[in-house]
Amino acid sequence: MQSQEKHPKLFSFEFYPPKTEDGAVNLHAVHAQLAKLNPDFFSVTFGAGGSTRDKTLDTVIDIQSQGVAAAPHLSCVASTKDNIRAILKNYQDKGIARIVALRGDLPSGTLSAGEFRYANELVGFIRQETGDHFQIHVAAYPEVHPQATSAAEDFKNFKRKVDAGANAAITQYFYNADAYFYFMDNCEKNGITIPIVPGIMPITQYTQLFRFSEMCGADIPRWMRKRLEGFGDDSASVHSFGLDLVSTLCQRLLDNGAPGLHFYTMNQSAPTLAILERLNIKA
Repeated sequence: MQSQEKHPKLFSFEFYPPKTEDGAVNLHAVHAQLAKLNPDFFSVTFGAGGSTRDKTLDTVIDIQSQGVAAAPHLSCVASTKDNIRAILKNYQDKGIARIVALRGDLPSGTLSAGEFRYANELVGFIRQETGDHFQIHVAAYPEVHPQATSAAEDFKNFKRKVDAGANAAITQYFYNADAYFYFMDNCEKNGITIPIVPGIMPITQYTQLFRFSEMCGADIPRWMRKRLEGFGDDSASVHSFGLDLVSTLCQRLLDNGAPGLHFYTMNQSAPTLAILERLNIKA
């Protein structure tokens, strides 16, 4: 990566725990490649209701053993104060100093989130139990959380997480930079000064992107959707268009004050590396 004087922005990359032996081998190679860029940290997700929590811990420990900070996701869903307390102790013992604290999605058929209803309660509990040991990252939704009753209420929920002790935020991915800029203006008006890092989803396959966006409420602008639909099975055109679009988005965000970028890698390195090369950020 270029010198901090020339490019002071911070970058991070998100993985999900591998489900197979081949997946583990692939992920090891992917994070080794991305580690050459000297990222701020890698984050590691877990499944609905914390279903991959043990694999998340294993993945985080493996990443940290390679010399790069790692941040496990931790959610309210299916959690109790006792098991969160035990998890935090385990993370502390393993030298993990970052956490991404989320409400999380309820697994199908689950009616109750657990003892923590909202992410601000989880953030407050982490602070109560561990003081300032962890740097806590939370989620932000420039295009409004899909389950929010209103944009105003969604922003109040975000501020509660900040007031509870969050150090930084990572946004849901988006393709409309103005949504992020408007969100940042709102933060400034409300005295929120923590770094809010845009989440970036590279575009490699339209059907997958559409499915993810439907689930998480990320907006695909009509013009963009029509262009992607028009490529049909032409994967090369989808890749080329996606690279141009996302690279331009990233450059605009960085040029206008974004503190860095957080890439949802889908356990692949090539799409993210191609975008960073366009931004002239190389190993």
